[in-house]
Amino acid sequence: MTVTIRGRRGALAAATALLLAVSAAACSGKAGSSGSKSGAGGSADGRTSYQLTADTGTPKGDLDSFTWSIFAEPSSLDYTQAFDYPPNQVLANVCESLLRWNPDLTTSPGLATDWKNPDPKTWVFDIRAGVKFHDGTTLTADDVVASLNRNLDPAVASVWANQYRNVDKIEKTGPLQVTVHLKNPDSTFLEYMAASPGTVESAATLAADGKDYGGPAKGVNCTGPFAFSSWQPGQSIVLKRFDDYWDPSLKAHSKQVKFVFIVDPTARVNAFQTGEVDGGWMVPPGSYAQLAPNVYFGKSTTVADEVVSNLSGPLGDPRVRQALLMATDRKGIINAGDGGVGEVADSLVTADNWNNAPDAEKKAGTTGLPSYPYDKAKAKALAQAAGVHGQEVVIATSPLDTQTTIITQAIAQACSDIGLTPKIDTISADKYTALFTDPAARKGVDLFLTFWYTSITDPLDMYASLETGSYSNYGNYSNKDFDSAFEQAVASSDPAARAQATQKAQQIALTDLPWLPLYFEPVSVYLGSKITGLKPSIDYLYYPWAAEIGSR
Repeated sequence: MTVTIRGRRGALAAATALLLAVSAAACSGKAGSSGSKSGAGGSADGRTSYQLTADTGTPKGDLDSFTWSIFAEPSSLDYTQAFDYPPNQVLANVCESLLRWNPDLTTSPGLATDWKNPDPKTWVFDIRAGVKFHDGTTLTADDVVASLNRNLDPAVASVWANQYRNVDKIEKTGPLQVTVHLKNPDSTFLEYMAASPGTVESAATLAADGKDYGGPAKGVNCTGPFAFSSWQPGQSIVLKRFDDYWDPSLKAHSKQVKFVFIVDPTARVNAFQTGEVDGGWMVPPGSYAQLAPNVYFGKSTTVADEVVSNLSGPLGDPRVRQALLMATDRKGIINAGDGGVGEVADSLVTADNWNNAPDAEKKAGTTGLPSYPYDKAKAKALAQAAGVHGQEVVIATSPLDTQTTIITQAIAQACSDIGLTPKIDTISADKYTALFTDPAARKGVDLFLTFWYTSITDPLDMYASLETGSYSNYGNYSNKDFDSAFEQAVASSDPAARAQATQKAQQIALTDLPWLPLYFEPVSVYLGSKITGLKPSIDYLYYPWAAEIGSR
């Protein structure tokens, strides 16, 4: 089995190595090279030309069913454990949150019709009336309280517990009203209510299913446009249209969706070409031109990064990390590994992450950043000034695809170019997974690769990983000035002040470089000749995208 180094929290899904391409739009706000009408095509120099597509077109009619490929089988459909691509893209169509994250990365009302912030430590949510669960029961405030409280329960061990770190109490304050009391002001809490942390499930179902909740036998019972139908382990998950869905604008065009698990990337491409499956997210980069004009690219918040997991070793001096990034041929990585679909990253977040900031602050947050252009001579001189003299650096990797190999070799070459001695440590999928969960597994490892996406339209979601003591602070990075700026941003309710504090934290992080940003990548999706209607966007992890798919 191979793996893909991905996850909102750096999680590594045990699955195929479908590593995506990179988005020029994420950095510059432009679509990059002009592409074919559908979003991908070839060019004279062998690179893939592309453009971002906001909407693939209006369906001409409904469908009896369509089949969708995902690169790995979910381990669970329990929303408290849904932190990665396979479970989230299924759950997005079945379960819903208090708010909704839209394809343009804005938020809007979901199961909550309105919310208020009467003081910095209180959020009051008015719950939508008349919403039905898939078993026919009606949504109440009790269901919301039970659902949100699971993220506070140590026995549940929610992967979203950090997003609830400032929550003191969640209570019902009316038949259709829920109030969340915070221990400290937290400007990001509301935003997370549009992602998995805001998911609402039937309290009765949670109580009845217990530890079986979210598994193949029980599935889930939520309020989305599709209902759980069946799960055949090792093969597929089937959803059926929920005809009593509350939102007529997102009533599903298809009576059924079948998710099939195809781990091998070559097999996925073959399934696309033969029509065995109708579509799939995360298209193997090497097949973009081959599958054109049926490949589309959309908005993304994903950045490919090298995580510095040992700040006590040869990479402990920020100057060495700066030199390493300066010596890394990131454009070469994009061209060789992604057919030229991509943009070198000067930040750990994309420009889209700043969409909610005031215009002046958004500009400041996306321009004038510390920059490390490719220059091997300057990089070597900087490294020598920092005392580099042949020390060994261990780069962890796992048997993936050619793209991962290219990235690993490029990082190793950069180490050599600045005077370090690289050692590539190729480990199994389960051991690579442990790098994200077990500090002991990171012992002796200096660098490892991740593709990191945010679940809200906010840079703070990424920079939370660099706060002292954060669960996903894999190198134990600690900078008091960074922590102070980060906490100031989280606590601020004024958009301009919050953005300014975030900018300060970002400048510190991009100077210290506890993670090395490599490149931005867009969402990629394949749509066969039978279907259309999709709005390509990273929001597919939380938005009911399958409901919009109909006949072409």
